[in-house]
Amino acid sequence: MLSRVRLNRIAGPPQSLRPSNANGISTRAALTAATLRLSRSALSRPTSSSASALNLPAYTRNMSAHAESAVRPAPDQVIQDIADYVLDYKIDSKLAYDTARLCLIDTIGCGLEGLRFPECAKLLGPVVEGTQVPNGTRVPGTNYELDPIRGAFNIGTMIRWLDFNDCFLAAEWGHPSDNLGAILAVADHLARQGQKLTVHDILTRMIQAHEIQGCLALLNSFNRVGLDHVVLVKVASTAVASRLLGLNRDQIIDAVSQAWADGQSLRTYRHAPNTMSRKSWAAGDACARAVNIALLVKKGETGMPSVLTAKTWGFYDVLFKGKEFQFQRPYGSYIMENVLFKISFPAEFHAQTAVEIAHTFHDKLKALGKSSDDIKSIRIRTQEAAMRIINKKGPLANFADRDHDINYMVAYPLIFGELTSQSYTDSAAADPRIDALRAKITCVQDGAYSTDYHDPERRSIGNAITIELNDGSILDEISVEYPVGHKRRRAEGTPLLMAKFKNHIKPHFDDATQKKILAIIENPAELDQLPVDKFTDLFTKP
Repeated sequence: MLSRVRLNRIAGPPQSLRPSNANGISTRAALTAATLRLSRSALSRPTSSSASALNLPAYTRNMSAHAESAVRPAPDQVIQDIADYVLDYKIDSKLAYDTARLCLIDTIGCGLEGLRFPECAKLLGPVVEGTQVPNGTRVPGTNYELDPIRGAFNIGTMIRWLDFNDCFLAAEWGHPSDNLGAILAVADHLARQGQKLTVHDILTRMIQAHEIQGCLALLNSFNRVGLDHVVLVKVASTAVASRLLGLNRDQIIDAVSQAWADGQSLRTYRHAPNTMSRKSWAAGDACARAVNIALLVKKGETGMPSVLTAKTWGFYDVLFKGKEFQFQRPYGSYIMENVLFKISFPAEFHAQTAVEIAHTFHDKLKALGKSSDDIKSIRIRTQEAAMRIINKKGPLANFADRDHDINYMVAYPLIFGELTSQSYTDSAAADPRIDALRAKITCVQDGAYSTDYHDPERRSIGNAITIELNDGSILDEISVEYPVGHKRRRAEGTPLLMAKFKNHIKPHFDDATQKKILAIIENPAELDQLPVDKFTDLFTKP
């Protein structure tokens, strides 16, 4: 008989007793009385296992037919594969480790450069000013000692602020070194607690984070469903942070499932008309959320085995238009080996080769005794991805708007012969010649560039520019398929990458400290064996 009472409570009151007044306020006493009358009536009748015997409404009688199965399935295979990779895969690629070492150096430098911008610096530090955490995470270029969650936000935000760190482009684009925010924050915290972690351990986790983010990006476009690529930073960072924290296989699966269930960022802050600075701290936020999830699971929080595949409620049905993820290759070290470095210009990567061409045309115009004022029109052949995300017309509102417009990034060096982080500031953008020249630019999609962009053996990021002058003459088209930071130009790019790093540390440290940093950085064997806390100490301030 108790079951009948419970059934009435589940079924709810009859329709006639549901709230219907103008204010939508239910009469609790009336509902309670109705429930008791139904219950007493049920108790006075012969026992029956059927809802119909109780003369209950049809929606009550049909409940059992619509009940969800509470049987928990095996974890989604996608998540199992990630857990097995971070636990068991042995990385034996010298190229991957050599590239990861360059990536670590470059990423730290990009963070230090980002710190120079007040808009970035004001977001950093503890939540409560003056807070210091014993054995906490150190933040390069500062004297902050933070909990690893806040540390991950600080480091991730610095790294990403200027859009100058590495890049990987496929069906989804992104910046795999964003994950260093979580990796370095957790590793430094653990090292200061006495765990023996070295820079080599950081490089290993960087290779793994790059691989997870990149392999998910190869064939799966999150931007086409309106999601920002930092969802992949969160997933990859959760996996490697969990590994650093010593979680077992089941716990890593739980943690990664939580990352997929976590609120995912809309990509709107990277696109007109909403482009704004959140795009520069979104990765820091993803790193912080990843560390938080890993720590929660370490304390016993569980996960959701079918978080991706569950019908109606899973990631695929809710956020990915019902499609399952596709994979081009198993996890290994491919992504790190093929990562793209932004070496020459702080420009969104789809425009890197276009900016290189613009510099060449600036010199060519100068040699002809002409300038950007003599240009009648400009035609850019580019990839489909560039057409979709960095081709803008009309006024650009802020720094974030400008560094995501190929027209601005081409016009500026044509006029000034340079493109630096300062080129996107309000004061730099105030020159009326920039928008006047932007208005003369037309971008068109090139099918071959779009195809080669996705070719796993090429991974080109091609652009070509043709310029017509006011006198009717047309300058020969210049095309560049691979930027200096591409794998195919690695030998050319490495010395330039080191020069970039030196420029980034110079404003922060005196000559003696710079020499100490470079002596270690330029000795791979010594760098690899350096304890993590000693590495971060190189870049922190008293």
